[in-house]
Parts: sequence; C-alpha cells; structure tokens
Amino acid sequence: MTKQVLSLTDVDALAIEAAKQIKPVDANNAPRVYAVPRGGIPAAYAIGRHAPFDLVNDPADADYIVDDLIDSGATMARMLTAAGRQPSGRKFMKPQPVPVALLDKRTDRWKGVWVVFPWEGDSVGSFEDNILRTLQFIGEDSAREGLAETPARVAKAWQFWCKGYNEDPADILKTFEDGSEKVDEMVMVRDIPFYTHCEHHMAPFFGRATVAYIPDGRIVGLSKINRLVDCFARRLQVQERLTTQVADALMEHLKPKGVGVIMTARHMCMESRGVCQQGHSTVTSALRGVMSDGTVRQEFLHLAK
Repeated sequence: MTKQVLSLTDVDALAIEAAKQIKPVDANNAPRVYAVPRGGIPAAYAIGRHAPFDLVNDPADADYIVDDLIDSGATMARMLTAAGRQPSGRKFMKPQPVPVALLDKRTDRWKGVWVVFPWEGDSVGSFEDNILRTLQFIGEDSAREGLAETPARVAKAWQFWCKGYNEDPADILKTFEDGSEKVDEMVMVRDIPFYTHCEHHMAPFFGRATVAYIPDGRIVGLSKINRLVDCFARRLQVQERLTTQVADALMEHLKPKGVGVIMTARHMCMESRGVCQQGHSTVTSALRGVMSDGTVRQEFLHLAK
C-alpha cells in the first residue's frame, strides 16, 4: 500500500475534473448538491469553486451527491438508497442523484493507494479519529481516562497486525543449493503458530500451520517458512486463501517437487458472535506437485499428525 498526501493544489485539480460532471438540471435553477459527511463537505466546497450549485440538507432533494472518494461504493450506495425513498418507503418518481467524487478508488489510478486529504491531517491521525468515532458509536465515553490513549494504541496494533501488506514473499524465501545434495525426501515444519483477522468481520482467527516440501535441487532456511506463514497471516484473510497463498508462494519461489500445507484454526467471528459456539476447529489444506500423489500425500498427512 502506497501513501499519497494530497496538497491543496492537488485537490483543486481533482475538483476541476469533478466539476465537469455537475451540469444545470434546468435553465431556471442551479444544480442541488448533497455533501456526504464528513469528507464530502470539504470536497463539495472545493468543487463549488468551479461549478456553482446549491447545497441541500437531504440527499432526497439532491441532483448530485458529492463524496471525497468512492472506494467500495458502499457509502454512495447508502446515500443513493436514502435519496430514492421517502420515510414511508414509497419511491420518488424523479431519477436518483448522480454520485460525484474527487477521486474513484475503484479505478486503476488509485488502487492500492492510501490517500490523505489536506483536511484529514496525517494518515495515522485520521485513523485514530475513526477509532474515536467507533468508541462513540458503540456507546462508550471516549473522553474517560482509560480510553485516552486507546486510539493511538489501536492504530499501532493494526499497523503490526497488517504489516504483511508491506512484505514480499520473494524477499523472505532465500534459497540455497548448498546443503541440498541428494536431498529428495520431505522437509516439514510442524505446528507453526499464526494469528490473523478475517476479512468479513475483522475478528481474530488463529491456529497452527504445518508446511512441507520436497526439494528439487534447492532448500530454504527453515525459519523462512515460519516467516512466510506470518507474512500472509499479517493481512486480512480467509483461511482458505491463507493456506493456498503459502503453498503457491513456495511453489513459485522455491520450485520444489511438491508442497503441502495444512492449517487448523479457531475463528472468533464464529465463537464470539453469530452462533457463539466454542470448541470447533477449521482445517484447510493445499497440496501442490507430487504432494498430491497418493503415496506422497498419505506420507504428508501421516507426518502432519
């Protein structure tokens, strides 16, 4: 993830492009714009320097809805739903308003970019503000003594929990020819602990991984296998993808005859919410190359136990 801090000049250039989308609806009235709180408000004022319009307080009254960015589109979807219905639930006959944004993170230009607007301050500070709002949202007194440093602690914790986004498996998997002479039997590291967060609820899931490979002229430092598991675990994950990512990375960079990965984990999104049942484990596996052959597969599963 790359970080881009926008200057006021950058914002003005984006506002000029966004302003081209706002056109008069009729000859007698200026376009009506609803600004999405919070980032859409300064964005609307920036766009307003280049396209005159009237601000309205209700998205249902708007011809255009302005946001600072359209990321997944979830915020804009909520606004459009609100704009298309009256409190009674009866739909308006008029067309839904047009979404306008300073930038659209669904485009290739902004994918993988952490954008910081001038009105947000530094990116960590912006994240801490969101944590503060989260505390208020759940009903906490965000000003009480015990929570005074919580936003900063949470920001630091998430930077660590998701540090895998800044790590490259190719840099981790340093391989050696020296020591691999006549080695064609399975190499296994069992019970590697991992800790990660599910991408659906951002709740923790954790467990142990067993990783094995059969060398083909090259070996890898054993600690590198642990680091590889940690690299992919330090991202938002689903267990199925985490398992295959470890196996595929080993196949790509080590080029062994085969790879086997088994992961067993407990998921807090299932234990602490939803069905609220404890004592379950989820097991996933990925077998590549000769490891998927019958005899070798059985050897791997036997040793993994």
